[in-house]
Amino acid sequence: MGQLEVKPNIRTCGINPNHWYVVARSVEVTDKPYCVTLWHENIVIFRNAQGKIKALEDRCPHRQVRLSDGVVVGDDIECAYHGWRFNGEGKCSFVPYLQENQRLPSCKLKAYPVQELDGFIWLFLGNGDSEKIKPMGLPEWEHLNYIASVTTINCPGHFSYLIENLMDMYHGHLHDNYQAWAEANLKEIETTSQRINVLYTAQSYYRIDKIWSVSQLFFPALRRLHPEPLRVSYVYPHWSSSLGEDFKIYCLFCPIDETTTKAYLIHFTSLQAFWRLHKLPVWFRRFVKNSLFNAAKGLLDGLVEQDIAMIKQEQEAFNRNPLRRNYELNGAIAPVQKLIINQWQSTMSN
Repeated sequence: MGQLEVKPNIRTCGINPNHWYVVARSVEVTDKPYCVTLWHENIVIFRNAQGKIKALEDRCPHRQVRLSDGVVVGDDIECAYHGWRFNGEGKCSFVPYLQENQRLPSCKLKAYPVQELDGFIWLFLGNGDSEKIKPMGLPEWEHLNYIASVTTINCPGHFSYLIENLMDMYHGHLHDNYQAWAEANLKEIETTSQRINVLYTAQSYYRIDKIWSVSQLFFPALRRLHPEPLRVSYVYPHWSSSLGEDFKIYCLFCPIDETTTKAYLIHFTSLQAFWRLHKLPVWFRRFVKNSLFNAAKGLLDGLVEQDIAMIKQEQEAFNRNPLRRNYELNGAIAPVQKLIINQWQSTMSN
């Protein structure tokens, strides 16, 4: 008799490392080493003398201590323990007590493809061709007609829980005054090997069509329901959504391990409807954009706090009883789970 095939568990499966993941905001990486963890791998990120981002294994091969505890010296990172230095390609470049009859150690650290794009640091974890795969990017980040707000999600759960939460628009009543939509109704699901697009119809609480409309973000009494299309997309490994023409939201993922996920939630409010604003000088429009940065952060923080409380309970319930079945009615969730598992399994067959 052949062996029974064991179905992969969505709550313990890994990531496909051959994608660009977001590990930090650009402003978080200064002139000091910055430590991040992406799916069990500890990585140190630093800027060289030209300000270019480099990423290496976060260990000194001499005594295996963290390089992120050291300092940046020119184009190199220097270990805090003995002062060994390593360049951006991971090669040892200097040992302060090297004798004349000694050569530099031949040890080499893993260097990761990394790039700075649209306000974030994107890192390619796998061994695939990073040149052929493009990061999702945020086209609205530099666009003068979009106001950005950013919050960090520290999620005590497997990344699949967070993706399912983001794809499921039926939990709006959880969010009280923080919710942007009501009466969601799933209409269409489109799937490919790389993404899932879902269309909901919904009632939006916001309409940004007058100069004072942004105040709706702060004063719930000013909000009025009106119908808008609500589109959500899982563009593996990240997520995006739009509510009508006024709002665009992204969630950029950095899965840490099977029970911990870091992510960045970015909310864009559109100023496209203000045609008079578009005729003003660019410097003034940029001033407005920068002045209103994080205007919706309070809204995002409230949403995240409530969602994380639910995801924490989901992970705890799974830990207690991994075999207990969930009953799901949202037709978007099964394709999401299938995509996650397929992306993970594709790395094991290579």
